[in-house]
Amino acid sequence: MADTQNNAQGNQAQNQNKQNQKGGQQQDINQLLKVRREKLAALQEAGKDPFQITKYDVTHHSMEIKDNFDTLEDKEVSIAGRMMFKRVMGKASFCNVQDLQGNIQAYVARDSIGEESYADFKKYDMGDILGITGKVFKTQTGEISIHAESVTLLSKSLQILPEKFHGLTDTDTRYRQRYVDLIMNAEVKDTFIKRSKVISCIRRYLDGQGFMEVETPMLVANAGGAAARPFETHFNALDEDLKLRISLELYLKRLIVGGMERVYEIGRVFRNEGLDTRHNPEFTLMELYQAYTDYHGMMDLTENLYRYIAKEVTGSEVITYGENTMDLSKPFERITMVDAVKKYADVDFNEIKTTEEAKKLADERHIEYEDRHTKGDILNLFFEEYVEEHLIQPTFVMDHPIEISPLTKKKLEDPNYVERFEFFMNGWEMANAYSELNDPIDQRERFAAQEEAFAAGDEEANHTDEDFLNALSIGMPPTGGIGYGIDRMVMMMTNSPAIRDVLLFPTMKSLDK
Repeated sequence: MADTQNNAQGNQAQNQNKQNQKGGQQQDINQLLKVRREKLAALQEAGKDPFQITKYDVTHHSMEIKDNFDTLEDKEVSIAGRMMFKRVMGKASFCNVQDLQGNIQAYVARDSIGEESYADFKKYDMGDILGITGKVFKTQTGEISIHAESVTLLSKSLQILPEKFHGLTDTDTRYRQRYVDLIMNAEVKDTFIKRSKVISCIRRYLDGQGFMEVETPMLVANAGGAAARPFETHFNALDEDLKLRISLELYLKRLIVGGMERVYEIGRVFRNEGLDTRHNPEFTLMELYQAYTDYHGMMDLTENLYRYIAKEVTGSEVITYGENTMDLSKPFERITMVDAVKKYADVDFNEIKTTEEAKKLADERHIEYEDRHTKGDILNLFFEEYVEEHLIQPTFVMDHPIEISPLTKKKLEDPNYVERFEFFMNGWEMANAYSELNDPIDQRERFAAQEEAFAAGDEEANHTDEDFLNALSIGMPPTGGIGYGIDRMVMMMTNSPAIRDVLLFPTMKSLDK
């Protein structure tokens, strides 16, 4: 009993010590924040309010100066950025300024910038944004630097950055305060620079192939084109319920009907689903549609596009993600879903004739399914269970069952399957493509089947879109279409472990809850 009481008292004392330490740290932080505000007030009183400055002429960035030292030595430059380090040594000091490209050292001497300016400089804090004009030189230790001739305080930081050596490591804080994450972690900024480069590469490649970039509505009456639950909202002006789009497909196909033979869109879509390392409720999708081709044409385009992006962004057609190395230089494997399940699950769905047989097999393999599921649905469940994780090298999985492909052309030789493929790398689905269904009668029947599925409890089923059916009735040429998950593509090209690492501002649970 005594030991229990002693332990309880010990734990209580430890908790109290932690609370006291936390309280002491908070008190210290509050004092530092108070000092920063007092410094700002003093500057404002002296007529030196940094927030009154409206512009600063930047002539160079840090890396540009370092890369071109031979031509810039002893030349005057102006840089601007955040002060990340300062060492005061009497009449001269060193500071480090971080800008878009990296960081560069500045030598700040009283005799060069003047006594009053130097006195002000010594009071500046880590995180303050400075403009520095001076001449490029190299220190005795060989570090390329700027000998400051003037230092201008462009913005006063009233908050405290994370401690230099430990940085910002808490993932929740990093995602919520991405602005601090970008300041403290150079590799994070590099990831988002590469993200921008990926999207630029896509546009450059597709523009070169004769595609036209377009924009279609985000607020729609009927959110179709994918199997997902939409977000719903209300439009007060028209007193109508609308949905946020889950796909780009149905509007882009309308443009194919209208005679725009090659179109693409890169934009946000919204799906009312869960959060994990590969899913965020709003994400970036790219869809393209090309008249007079089919899903084989989409495979060729995908191979060439991925090789181009990898080479431009990473410098190689061989990329590494985690422990996996993927060679994009070789022809991508092409395999049917039936053959893939036969290969990895040792089950031949060509030999299974009925839904009852498929369900019995699923029971034997302990694969869960719903009553409404048919043979095609269960084939897909087997694929997800046994195959996906093995698809590390670039692979096109072709010819999906019709039950899970309501917008796709049937295969002539077997109408139970459709001309569709999913593109896999690293065990992930990276793209989804069809030979697009352009028969309005068949499409209406598929929509009816989707309505039945919705009535039976499938909340992700499509709804009938009468205007889209009208467009198909006017006539859509044979068309190939594909959708790419841009965020997963960026994850792959930057070796990022989670989708939140490639979204500047990922969806986060409110701190109020």
